[in-house]
Amino acid sequence: MSQLEKLRALLAAVTPGNRFQTARLAAAGVDAVVKSLAEFSARMPFTTKADLVADQAAHPPYGSNLTHPVEHYSRFCQTSGTTARPLVIIDTAESWDWMLGNWAHIYRAAGLAAGDRIYFAFSFGPFLGFWTAFEAAARLGFLCLPGGGLGSAARLRAMIEQRATVLCCTPTYALHLAEVAVAERIDLGAAAVRKIIVAGEPGGSVPEVRARIGAAWPGARVIDHYGMTEVGPVAFQGADAEGVLRVIEESYFAEVIEPQSGAAVAPGEVGELVLTTLGRTACPLLRYRTGDLVRRRASEPGFALEGGIIGRADDMVVVRGVNFFPNAVDAVVRSVPEITEYRVEVSRRGALTEVTVQIESADAASVEKLAHALTSAFALRIPVVRVAANSLPRFEMKARRWVSIES
Repeated sequence: MSQLEKLRALLAAVTPGNRFQTARLAAAGVDAVVKSLAEFSARMPFTTKADLVADQAAHPPYGSNLTHPVEHYSRFCQTSGTTARPLVIIDTAESWDWMLGNWAHIYRAAGLAAGDRIYFAFSFGPFLGFWTAFEAAARLGFLCLPGGGLGSAARLRAMIEQRATVLCCTPTYALHLAEVAVAERIDLGAAAVRKIIVAGEPGGSVPEVRARIGAAWPGARVIDHYGMTEVGPVAFQGADAEGVLRVIEESYFAEVIEPQSGAAVAPGEVGELVLTTLGRTACPLLRYRTGDLVRRRASEPGFALEGGIIGRADDMVVVRGVNFFPNAVDAVVRSVPEITEYRVEVSRRGALTEVTVQIESADAASVEKLAHALTSAFALRIPVVRVAANSLPRFEMKARRWVSIES
């Protein structure tokens, strides 16, 4: 089926049972006989996380974006709540299976084969990515090794003892595990890990971060992917191009818009990713603004994202007229191998915004190295401060290295 055919089937399935979507579709004059994807984009308004949070507040606890009675739903997840109150998502068995199928794309593209053993180095909280990744791998016949409840050193030892060949975690946690290995005198050269599948942060498609992880884990290839609790597993890294994520187009209708105006941007330009879930009928999202900035490749067919997820639309900080995105700073910091961890403090004095980078490093010369690298990258002098070892926080899930301080 084409994307348009799948969209029509989705619209027919969600009306009239889904009160949230039925009301929005009627207001936009969109129905299951929509003539084209272009017409759908022109007529259908965006959906935002704020819309969904407000709906759940008005219709607790699950909101009205439900196509079936609650008794038909069997899975519960929620978002991390980094930009708003946590958003609760429930799924039917059918929609859950659809997401497991999307994970199968990710694993196949990563080149996993019979006999691979996958170590899941995270605690199994209420976040969709953990559960779908694990269940999809088990369904595909891989030996799945859960690391929930264990400390980092215990996870490392379990990976080595169980001969795990694949590691699933965030980019930050892959680096933290390597740091723990040094502290605990655990030889990562003895590990069988040959592929590290990362997500949750933009770092998996940042060359400097990939190189840093690769250097820390001998012989391991870093493989990025992208998804959200709201929409499910969305994009995978193909074997032909590192630093490029490909949207699963049979499952998602994707668009890229200018964040302020909402107008479509041309391939090659940076914009915000907008997604319509074509198979998650239990709790569908139509033209959902992800808040993630991407650049669609202009040189090829299909929906390929150059550089993966570039950053968050609401994360940009302007310092003396220069735009800073966390992943751009991360790339510069990771180019200085002596730095083990860092944090960026953002202070505002009236209309002025300033940033200071704190680093942990055994080498005092790292301060000047990073300051020079930041100046070269951004044409600004950014203060760099060396702090005591292990004084900065470590992260198992999404890293939150940018903090605002009172000035």
